[in-house]
Amino acid sequence: MSNRREGVAAVASERRVVLERRVRWVVGATIGYNIVEAVVALIAGQAASSAALIAFGLDSLVEVLSAAAVAWQFASPDPGSRERIAMRLIAVSFFGLALFVTLDAVRTLFGDTEPEHSVVGIVLAAVSLAIMPTLSWVERRTGRELGSASAVADSKQTLLCAYLSGVLLAGLLVNSLFGWAWADPVAALIIAAFALKEGVDAWRGDACCAPASR
Repeated sequence: MSNRREGVAAVASERRVVLERRVRWVVGATIGYNIVEAVVALIAGQAASSAALIAFGLDSLVEVLSAAAVAWQFASPDPGSRERIAMRLIAVSFFGLALFVTLDAVRTLFGDTEPEHSVVGIVLAAVSLAIMPTLSWVERRTGRELGSASAVADSKQTLLCAYLSGVLLAGLLVNSLFGWAWADPVAALIIAAFALKEGVDAWRGDACCAPASR
């Protein structure tokens, strides 16, 4: 009986090592993609005076910070000891994004500058809409099996990026096709609202960590 228990414990330990390695991999991939995404979105947003594109680029930077917090946590021999700090870092990054995006969107909505058509922004939003759900699914499933609130919270940030890609794509297309300049800052405000909600959830630790179904 003792040998059987030791065997089960060894298998569980090996599984945890595999899961932690998977979290580090998906976090690394997320950081790499979001750095590229942020640079492209911010440059294109500045060129087109697009509050939505700039907001999307800033969200990408926040996603980098969020993923980096999880990477820092899982770099420790005991990731659980860093969980609370990682969650708070993720929450603060959401709050910062919501505040900045709201101010910039309001300025655009009531200012004299009208956002221009951006082919680069449309392509970027479409690509992100295709990539981000997969990264989020892998990290969320792995985080739930590990029982890691921070990994699940970061997967929500990645999924948020996918939702926001859809919002951005819709805003840019409406502006380009119909000339409705207000659609761009409104899309940015929607991004800010999503970010605020996820920030509150992360601060409270409301990340579901029940084991994923197989």
